[in-house]
Order: sequence, then C-alpha cells, then structure tokens
Amino acid sequence: MTPYPGLLKEWRKRRRMSQLDLAIEADVSARHISFLETGRSRPSPDMILHLCDALDIPVDTRNQMMRAEGFAARFAATPLDDAAMAPIRGAVDWTLKNHDPYPGIVLDRLWRLVSLNRPAEILFSPLGIERGQSLLSLLTSPTMEGLVENWSEVAHHTMLRLRSESANAGGIPELEAAARALAPKAKAPIDIAFGPTVPTIYRFGDQRVSMFGIIAQFSTVADVTLDDLKIELFFPSDDNSATFLKALSD
Repeated sequence: MTPYPGLLKEWRKRRRMSQLDLAIEADVSARHISFLETGRSRPSPDMILHLCDALDIPVDTRNQMMRAEGFAARFAATPLDDAAMAPIRGAVDWTLKNHDPYPGIVLDRLWRLVSLNRPAEILFSPLGIERGQSLLSLLTSPTMEGLVENWSEVAHHTMLRLRSESANAGGIPELEAAARALAPKAKAPIDIAFGPTVPTIYRFGDQRVSMFGIIAQFSTVADVTLDDLKIELFFPSDDNSATFLKALSD
C-alpha cells in the first residue's frame, strides 16, 4: 500500500495544483501541506477527508488514504442488489423505463453493462451484449468499424472519454488499454458538419440510426458502488432515427 504522503502528493499533481494552490483551496497553511507530503506531520481522519474534498478525490481512493494512515475506511461498497440500495435501484429502473422508446444503459467504472432497458435490448441484442459484459471488448473489436458509419470520429471521442475517466479515477489500466487500442482508428472531426454533437451513426442492414448520448451520475455520493455507476441515455439525432426507434419499441 502506498503511504499517505505519496498518495497526497500524487493526487495534488494529478489535479495540477501546487502546494500553495491546495493550501488556499483547503484553507490550511502551505507549510502544513508540505509537512503532510514529507511525513513530518500525520493527518487526522477529518483532515484526510477535507483535503480529499479539495482535490475532488473518488470515494474508493478516500478509503485507501484512510487505511494508509491506519484509520478505518469511511465509505462502503454496497452491492447494488442489497436492500439498502432499493431506492437507488428504483431510481435507475424508473429512469430507464421512462426513457422508452429510446435506448438506455447503466455502466460501472470498467464499462460493464449493469442494466439496460427494453429498447436497448432490442437494438443491441444482435451484438451479443449481455449484462455483466464489459463494452470495452466490443469497442476495440473490428465489429464497430462495420457497424458504425462514422467510427473514426466516434472512436476519437470515445478515446478521449476513456482517458478522462481513467485520469479522474487515478488511473484505470483497463480504460487506458482500451484508449490505446482505439488510438490508431481515431480521427478528430475536421469540421462541424455533424452539428453541436458528434452522433454515433449505426448501420443495421439498410437502416441508418443516428444517436447521441447523455451521461448521468449520482450526486452527493457516499458509496463506492454509486461513485462508479453511470447511466447513459441515447436520443435520436434526426426524425428518421426517432421514427425507427419508436417503431422498434412498439
């Protein structure tokens, strides 16, 4: 386990903050930050969490920092099927159900498919996507080049998203490996012909379906499981795609 001083310094640098920047943000002295990073001072549990707030550190890493100083972890990792998670499951199910006739899915930090609504099941079933499967393997397979008309542009934005999610979490090897695999296929759009978003344009036989996505996450998170969960809702980019998705759902 990495000692706390090393973790604090690593995350401060990840957030591109100097010791003085962090001191100002956390309303403590720069000298105290220096002492914590060199191990000359030991933090209290409250100080660990206070600096984590200032650095916007994920809850699983907050637990790691607490344990590194010999304190008990503060945040649980409650299974989604636990009774305590009933309101969360209800919120997720309500969101997915009410997004019908458009597809909606739920992913964890490794892009494993946690849940999906009926339109998503119908639309993506030919790809063999099942609950518990990581979409990373699909994204880096040759299948996407034949399925997505504008794959090079979509691959570019997906690569950037993977890198961003990994960096924000302190480094996730699986996401970084997928981003590297996408890099040779990725191409930044050279114009704005797509409009305000770059949609994913699927080809299902003769049918062309263009969609963009909205990603939702839980706020005021105090559980590792919820901190990793993302709801992705897809919307049609044009009238023809909207008509197709409504007919598919019906």
